[in-house]
Amino acid sequence: MFVPLPIRTGITLIRSVKYIKMGFETLLKGKLEVPVLDATAITVSLLRGDMETAGSVMFLLGVGEILEDWTHKKSVDDLARSMSLNVSKVWLKIDGKEVLVPANEVKALDEVVIHIGNVIPFDGEVTEGEAMINQASLTGESLPVHKERDGYVYAGTVVEEGEITIRVKKTGGSSRFERIVSMIEESEKLKSSMESKAEHIADRLVPYMLGGTILTYLLTRNVTKALSVLMVDFSCALKLAMPISVLSAIREASLHNITVKGGKFLEAMASADTIVFDKTGTLTKAQPTVVDVVSFNGQEPDELLRIAACLEEHFPHSMAKAVVDAACERQLEHEEMHSKVQYIVAHGISSTINDRRVVIGSYHFVLEDEQCRIPDGMQERFDNLPTACSHLYLAIDGMLAAVICIEDPLREEASAVVNSLRKVGITNVVMMTGDSERTAKVIAKKVGVNQYYSEVLPEDKARFVEQEKAAGHKVIMIGDGINDSPALSAADVGIAISDGAEIAREIADVTIGADNLYEIVTLKALSNALVKRIHKNYRVIVGFNTSLILLGVGGILQPTTSALLHNTSTLVIGLKSMRPLL
Repeated sequence: MFVPLPIRTGITLIRSVKYIKMGFETLLKGKLEVPVLDATAITVSLLRGDMETAGSVMFLLGVGEILEDWTHKKSVDDLARSMSLNVSKVWLKIDGKEVLVPANEVKALDEVVIHIGNVIPFDGEVTEGEAMINQASLTGESLPVHKERDGYVYAGTVVEEGEITIRVKKTGGSSRFERIVSMIEESEKLKSSMESKAEHIADRLVPYMLGGTILTYLLTRNVTKALSVLMVDFSCALKLAMPISVLSAIREASLHNITVKGGKFLEAMASADTIVFDKTGTLTKAQPTVVDVVSFNGQEPDELLRIAACLEEHFPHSMAKAVVDAACERQLEHEEMHSKVQYIVAHGISSTINDRRVVIGSYHFVLEDEQCRIPDGMQERFDNLPTACSHLYLAIDGMLAAVICIEDPLREEASAVVNSLRKVGITNVVMMTGDSERTAKVIAKKVGVNQYYSEVLPEDKARFVEQEKAAGHKVIMIGDGINDSPALSAADVGIAISDGAEIAREIADVTIGADNLYEIVTLKALSNALVKRIHKNYRVIVGFNTSLILLGVGGILQPTTSALLHNTSTLVIGLKSMRPLL
């Protein structure tokens, strides 16, 4: 406004080069897309000497780009930060023994042992063992990759099966954060179909807009009316509003302590009608506690708890954590005194201590699979174990040595959350647990689920999810353990609890905080609101821009006014799409 006309004209011409160049580059690729439309509008305005129209179009396009880039960068950075590594302690190999140390004490060339279900904290070379590594967080591959001696592994990938020792290459600068940002920005599979559809429609409309401009000129021989069509296009608003809506929803979710790894999962959440809950650490509190250690072999309960903690400290499960915490509270030293530990997912652990075979785990694993026996005269004690607790069975040399009774109280909000989920569109609530029928029945009744399954294995959970999907249902799976991983992968939306097993968090599409199950209801409500907003945006964009074209062709609006109203409406819709949904 305050710059002399010749200088203003020069600035407009210089700024137009960028847009005209982008238009030509798009044409040279054999595509008729939005940059072609923008370049044509600017070029025609310049040829007519209408610098104000050209300037206003470029100004509004520039503001739109800044708005989109800022929103995108903010959302992607927030998402990547929440997905980046959070490993506090690692098992360092010193003189052949495993010692638990803070991760920040590890140096290059140190050897670190990574057990099943744990995130690999550093880039490094495998020196011992073999494992199946889940690299989905970096490469997007769904199938695990086999790694053995001399193989190379990357920070942030997860040991899905087996156990490896790695020689650390570098402790910092594994560029985990940068790799995740890159993955999010490049991965089309994380986009919702609504975003992809908007981009597709936007690009498909460009030839029609150009055709409409030519047709209007041929019929009216009026450049002004033809330019009115060219100045208005649906594509800008469609391409801007949809991604901003989705990215803003992801960012809003993060404010509620919910990490969503892509727009497609919000869309799937909105259409979901079935939810499957794991029991332990999900419907029950995330911090189970040991209330009793019942001895069956005459040894002191503290000694038996010490043995159990020695085995359990290697594996990420809420029950294992309860045992280790109980040993720490009683100040029981449980230093390494066993040979190699073998972990059988959803069953238990086996090892050897002083040449005696020790197993710990579920009833099914210890008393059925391993065929361990109850000592003579102890059947009555076994039959009278407290029914309100979950039980962990410890056997030595084929004889039951102890039953560790773990209190696994139901979350206070569990029943209310199930009722709230029904109000936001979930019709079928299912609970699946490895616990006994007796325990499962009590919990299911208190929570008010539609159906429950007890004594299930990981493959049973995954099979149920696949069956429900095959029947046409959209399924949410929520869990916290290694044994939930197959079902989390199979579900339309896999939700992990933030303090659960690292592999569950890595595989899951969404992670929620451990404190409150209401976050699931929040996420469902947020997803429903997002879909409503997107559909509303479609209607507003099509309706408003169609009106502008008709008014332009009718000679009521000048091209400058059409451009101003069109671009202003695009920015308004973009800004409105950034408002909180809840």
